[in-house]
Amino acid sequence: MTHAQNTIGIVGLGLVGSALAQRFLSAGWHVTGFDLSEQAREDLSALGGQAASTVAAVAEAASCVVLAVFNTDDVLSVVEGAQGLLSVPGVRHIIDCSTGEPQALEALASRLRGRGVGFIEAPLSGSSQQIAAGTATLLLGGESEAIMQCAPVLSAMSEHQVHVGSAGMGARAKLATNLVLGLNRAVLAEGMVFAEQLGITPEKFLALVLASPATSGAAQAKGRMMVSGDFTPQSRIRQHLKDVDLMLAQAAALGQKLPLSETHAALMRAAIAAGDGELDNAAIVRELRRQKT
Repeated sequence: MTHAQNTIGIVGLGLVGSALAQRFLSAGWHVTGFDLSEQAREDLSALGGQAASTVAAVAEAASCVVLAVFNTDDVLSVVEGAQGLLSVPGVRHIIDCSTGEPQALEALASRLRGRGVGFIEAPLSGSSQQIAAGTATLLLGGESEAIMQCAPVLSAMSEHQVHVGSAGMGARAKLATNLVLGLNRAVLAEGMVFAEQLGITPEKFLALVLASPATSGAAQAKGRMMVSGDFTPQSRIRQHLKDVDLMLAQAAALGQKLPLSETHAALMRAAIAAGDGELDNAAIVRELRRQKT
């Protein structure tokens, strides 16, 4: 099958996928994308991309396909399902931006290698806003040869890249760094709620944090949202809970306790039960405000 030159396929056009589509289009690539949501497909068309009606249609248009789906089950379905990417000959590289289950992704990479398809993990550390701006960091897992072959695609996604090892290591790196990031957000929110009870306004507290050794990237990225109460999602609570559940499962298999992450998971479950799951991760402050003795 002959694919159009300079065409990238994307499956999954949510916060991450749409941000990546913007980057590819701005860099001069043609983008063909699919999402189960008709609205997401229409949004891609409005950006200047080509909406596909099926996953297979993406494979027909592009030899390199980027996945921005929810979890590893979705990755496996998109790649190996009956109407998945492998149902159409010609896909040469698959770049997975999800935060997934390391062992399953290792096994998938091995199966794809046997079919002559390169698999690269490329989870992005950063919000969808940072991804769109090109300031997020790609945590790359895969063979060096495949990464070199896909260098123009990866560079269009972000110039900030760290190759952390073979397939599976990208997911491990993302889980470990997301643990720290998520707890930073939760700690900032808890400090803000505590400060409120002490008579310090959220705005004043954020200014104090940003001017002190207590500052963090989470405070810089999410503090203003916590102060303003605008939780339009750049990332979502329900998605981070999925990541934390993966962290806890991986740690349990290794015999390691993660007590802070266990508490964080409980907070997010409560937030989702209260209806906040689709809000930005900064909305964890709402759940902490609800935590009264």
